[in-house]
Amino acid sequence: MAGGGFSASGAGGKEFEAKITPIVIISCIMAATGGLMFGYDIGVSGGVTSMNPFLKKFFPTVYKRTKDQGLNSNYCKYDNQGLQLFTSSLYLAGLTATFFASYTTRRLGRRLTMLIAGCFFIVGVILNAAAQDLAMLIIGRILLGCGVGFANQAVPLFLSEIAPTRIRGGLNILFQLNVTIGILFANLVNYGTAK
Repeated sequence: MAGGGFSASGAGGKEFEAKITPIVIISCIMAATGGLMFGYDIGVSGGVTSMNPFLKKFFPTVYKRTKDQGLNSNYCKYDNQGLQLFTSSLYLAGLTATFFASYTTRRLGRRLTMLIAGCFFIVGVILNAAAQDLAMLIIGRILLGCGVGFANQAVPLFLSEIAPTRIRGGLNILFQLNVTIGILFANLVNYGTAK
């Protein structure tokens, strides 16, 4: 492509408009579920850190402070480096993984990068579900963050490339819609399990 940023269609080439087929729509919906996992991971951490059984098991000092009637400030109750590491490890891992994901997306393609993101999500969920101590919990969150970084890199690109130009905006916004739905599901789960 010697023209760099110039379109070949201006030089006598044909414009090609892809058809809107069920397989395109299904592929976009399935790819956009990467946003669902991201939204769920964002939403669930806020609820779980306020649940007493979770705090008792992983953060007993924070649990004791939440029961202290003399402390009125949530800052004082939840001021714990381990808890801060639990919360921020997903975001820091996602930020770092994005740099590797851009290389992987370019070299291996969008679908394989989304598959790698899914593997990170699965292993991270298994570790978090089976966590017996803070180290397992943090490692699981880091793996979830890697899944977030890889999915956030590959899914919007995949959606933009596969979608026909007429409905590209509508299909591309599915990722953001799924992020919001994931946050909603996480809050519903938090609400249901808190009772």
